[in-house]
Order: sequence, then structure tokens, then C-alpha cells
Amino acid sequence: MARLLRILPVLSLLSVIGCTDPPLESETTDSATMPPSTMPYDPSQGGGVTGYATGGQVDPTTTGDPTTGEPPPPMCDEALKRCAYEFTYPDMGETSVDVMGSFAPDGWSKGAAMTSDGTNWRVTVPVPWDTSVQYKLRIDGSMAWIPDPNNPDQIDDGFGGYNSVLQPMTCEEFTCEAASCAVTQDGGFDWRDSIIYFVFVDRFNNGDPGNDALTGVETAADWQGGDWAGVTAKIEDGYFNELGVNTLWLTVPMNNTSDDGLGTDGHMYSAYHGYWPTDLSQTEEHFGSLAELQALVAAAHAADLKVILDYAMNHVHITAPVYVDNPSWFNPNDNGNGGDCVCGAGCSWDGADGERCWFTDYLPDFDFSNQAARDYSIDNAIQWIKDTGADGFRLDAVKHIKIEWLLDLRARVKADIEPMSGQHFYMVGETFTGDKPTINKYVGCDKLDGQFDFPLRMQMAYNVLMRQGSMNELADFFDANTDYYNGGAAVMSTFIGNHDIPRAIHLAEDSPVWNNQWADGKDKAWNDKPGLPVGAAAFERLGLSFTLLYTTPGAPLVYYGDEVGMPGAGDPDNRRFMQWSNYSSGQSWLLGHIQDLGAIRAAHPALRRGSYARLGADADSLTYSMSGEGETVWVAVNRSDAGKSVGGLPGMALKDELTGEMVEGPSVMVPARSARVLVAP
Repeated sequence: MARLLRILPVLSLLSVIGCTDPPLESETTDSATMPPSTMPYDPSQGGGVTGYATGGQVDPTTTGDPTTGEPPPPMCDEALKRCAYEFTYPDMGETSVDVMGSFAPDGWSKGAAMTSDGTNWRVTVPVPWDTSVQYKLRIDGSMAWIPDPNNPDQIDDGFGGYNSVLQPMTCEEFTCEAASCAVTQDGGFDWRDSIIYFVFVDRFNNGDPGNDALTGVETAADWQGGDWAGVTAKIEDGYFNELGVNTLWLTVPMNNTSDDGLGTDGHMYSAYHGYWPTDLSQTEEHFGSLAELQALVAAAHAADLKVILDYAMNHVHITAPVYVDNPSWFNPNDNGNGGDCVCGAGCSWDGADGERCWFTDYLPDFDFSNQAARDYSIDNAIQWIKDTGADGFRLDAVKHIKIEWLLDLRARVKADIEPMSGQHFYMVGETFTGDKPTINKYVGCDKLDGQFDFPLRMQMAYNVLMRQGSMNELADFFDANTDYYNGGAAVMSTFIGNHDIPRAIHLAEDSPVWNNQWADGKDKAWNDKPGLPVGAAAFERLGLSFTLLYTTPGAPLVYYGDEVGMPGAGDPDNRRFMQWSNYSSGQSWLLGHIQDLGAIRAAHPALRRGSYARLGADADSLTYSMSGEGETVWVAVNRSDAGKSVGGLPGMALKDELTGEMVEGPSVMVPARSARVLVAP
């Protein structure tokens, strides 16, 4: 009996415009592959569709077929189109048959279960548009998977066996995967295309020494002179365009206190970081005037760069007029048991306490169950957008506010901002936790477009930088993570470094400075500070991490200075002033590598908008593909300190976009601590 494979007509068409909010999950974490660790908390801080031929072209998105009254076809990018295929296999007494493959992000891990009609096992699977699919059959749940015996198209799987191959195909009737809320369907900016650069303004570039003013605390925790004029200068110099980023995240723009504040480490700090706001309607005097911020945004837009403003909504400084004049808008610093309600001291960082605790005793916490307080804050956020022309927000400490604040902000943005701009306003949140359900709680079309993917960062740091566990673990994590947030519709920001953890280069050293990827690095923040690593290995490992970020779903983030592997322990040492010259050979290589990655990602839309599929993994290697937009890109990763043959690739000639070399699949030699990003020549 021959195995049958055919296209099925699609019985119902699904709309792509919009997205769905999945129900919250009951589990506490989805990080089973991550080793036990201490997780510190942040204390701060398209394709169009032609009209029907009825004597003239009409708009099928609004009218449908004028002769039959049938509903219009869906509208979506090719990367979201799916054709329905039926796999069949003769029933010879098996207890179960599953199709496992690259047709879905979790296709190799979960697969698609077939059902038997007594003669054949069958399952209909939506497969990606115009994209080859590799697959195998799993019989009776066996670990020994087999290629389809009746499909002659096979390629070496790189592990001594073969995968069956479905050749690229299109269909007249197709369904559409749920599109991200952050994807504008009418030609506007697609936030899946974003590569974000975090400009820590005070530590980046000093363009106007006239606004420098010190408070007298230790230099590492004092203002250091960076400002908006300095950022604008680097925009106009072409630094960001040459680096290959297209989105700038700027630190909080509103005016902060001039008072010092005691940190948890016993040192005094200034408000150089921007998270101690006082006058929410005025710009930070150390950064410049509103006119200078507007000039920065205008210069960025002229250079095809988007601008995201950091917005701190959880609290203000105790000297802020809004607190002095409206104390009822804030939670009392009272835990109800005779003590203060400071996060981690008197009150918990989590749960109901986490939404009312003060980060310190000089940072009053907004009570956003109070409608007047919420309205005031939302009005302020909307005014910053209108005043600056910013394209998005990075929202600080999301899990510490009432979710109603996010719902109200998104509604106001949709009503007041997007009709004027004609663009989707991107909002990404910070929830410093390894608990994926908590992160997901705040993501949805009526809330955040995405969040910073802390669980992914920690898994990558553990498996790639620190070389702990196996790359199989990372592959398993990717399988479960790719479509997790908002059912895969979120545009998460992926990263390896940020301002609340030690510089990533030190986890990549031959002997990592810290043995826990969650370490906050405060033990070396003031004394015994780490220096720049010597040799090439640490820089190559950090570069490999960026290769993974730039070739997997999400909006990758570059923390300022990480493009040259700047050293630094925990806060404030991880916020040293930007290094602009005198690079070591390792630093120069890393900078060039990230520039190359930016160019490769820009040249291949599959890397930005495609579907991820795992092709193979072992202790030290990982192979996967990104397919969509009419192309497939294959990535072969080797974390080990020696060259390694890595399989799972198609058996044909391939071009390595990183080196320009031609190689031949299904297995290729990948040098130590590196990857190959492969395309059909």
C-alpha cells in the first residue's frame, strides 16, 4: 500500500490581522533544563491578494467575491502562510504513528499525532508556504524514528540516518498563522525587523560638557557626562548604521533628583541611571533640553533608526511634587505588621506585596488601583510620546504595577497615537525573572508586544558562554520557547547583556568569573574589578552568542559596549563609560562580527520573520533552520574549543554568509567557538 501525500482544500480561512491572548498557565516555571540558581531581582531600576476578476479589480479584504458572496481570503506575509497537507501511512497494527519535523516550531519535539481509520494512519498538518520541510515518522513512540519509506526525497540527517523531504509548495487556499500585534500589515515598520541598541545615555558620549554636574559621590556611581547631544553626534557619524542596529533604546528622559541615595551595597549613588524621577514633565537636565531630545529623534528617523524611550512608571523619588501633593496616589510604606513595606525587607518582591512595596524608603510606589493616579501616569506617558515622536517604550519593572495600567496605556496609544503616526507603537517590558508564565502574563495585543527574554538569556549564558550542560539542553529550550509568549505572536527582545547583570564577556572566559549565570556581580562591583580578557576565546564565545540572537526569532538587543566586549562586574561597574578607541584584537574582531551579523540579518528576511526548526543537536553543537519569505537559512553552531563536523544540513552546496566560503552538506566543518550561517548559493 503506497503512502499518500496530497494538498487538501482548506475548509475554513483564518484571519491574520490581530492576535490571541493565551490563558495563563498554572505551572511556575518552564525552565526545567536550567540548573538550580539564585535569581536576583532588579532593584532599580506581505503579500497582497489580487481582487476577483469581475470586470475590474476590487478590494478582497473588504468585499470578498462579488459573484459568490464567499468571504475574502486572508491577508498575511508569506512567512505566515500555511498550506494543509495530509500525511498517510498504512496501518499495519501500530499502536501510534507521529509525524515529526520542521513544519512547526515544535515539530521535532511534539510532532503531529496520526489517527487510524483501520486502513491508514492520517494527519493533516499546516506546513510553511514555499518552504521545504524535513520530517520523519515515529512509530509506537519509539526513539528510533524512520524516514518515510514511500517518499524517495531524502537527505542525510547528519547522524547516520536520513530525513524525508517535502519540496517547497504553495496552495491556492491557505491559512495564516497568528500575526504579532507589533506587525503592521500596511507597509509600516515591522518590529520583527528590529535590532535594538541600548544607549545608556550618561555613560555613552559627552556632546555638551556644559550640562555636566557632579553630586560628589564615588565616580562609578556619579554622573559622567553623557547626553543627548552626544547620542545625536554618533547617529550623524553613522555609528549605529554601520553597526547594523535600527532601534535605539534611551534611558529614562524625565528629570531626576539631585539628591544622593543609599544603595543596598552601602555606597551612595546619584540618579545617573534615570530611575529616581522627580518632575515627570521635564527633561533630565544632565541629558539636555526637550529640543535636544526632539533633535535626537529627528536625526534618528533621518537615519532610518527607531527610538524607544525607557519609561519608569512604578515610583518617583520622595521629593517629587506629585508625591508631596498627592500622597493618596501612592502605597503607604507600611507592611501592616508594624514595619516598612520595602521590597525584600518588610514586604516580598513578589505577589500582592510586589505591587505595593517600595524599592527603597526614598522611592514611593504608585498605587495604580487609584484611578486618578493611573490617569495622571498614563497622561504623562502619552505626552512624552507626543512631545518627542518616539516610536516605542521600554517599560520598567512591569510586574510591580497593576496590570490595569498596561491595559489603559495600550488603549490610549491605539486611540491617541497610532492614528496620527500610522505606525504600531512598540512596547517591551522588563520583568526580571526566570518564571515564564509571569513574563507572559503581561504580553498581549491589549498589553505589551513583548518582554525581555530573561529565561532565554540565562539558558544561553549557561550553555554557550559558560559551556555547562549540553547544546541539546539549549535546543530543547528553543523548542519550548519559540512559540511560548502570546502563542508565538509576541515580539520578544532577546539579549545576552544588560545594565543589571555583569558584563557577559566574563562568563565567556576560559574560567568564568562567576559560576552562576544569574550572579549579580556585586561582589566585584567596587573592588577586585575584572579587566579585559586576553586572547580570542572569550570574544569568540560572546560573538557566538550574538550569532544565535541574530539568527533566531525575536528583536535582538545589544547593550552598549558589548559590541566590543567591554569588561565590568555588577552595578555600577557594568556601566563604565563607553570605550571608543584602543581596542584589543579580540574587541576589533567582535565589533566586525556584530557588524557582519547586522548585515546578514538585514539581507535575509527569514532570519527576522521566518519559522525556527531544530535539525539536530548534541553535546557541543546545534543545527537549525529559519524558513519564510521564500527562503531558508541554515545555522550550524559549535561551542567547543575544537573544530567539529556538524550535521543536519541539506545535502547540497551552501554558502557561509559569515565567511563567504562554499561548503557541502549534509555535514560541514565548523571551527571552534563559532557558527556557519548557510544559504543556497
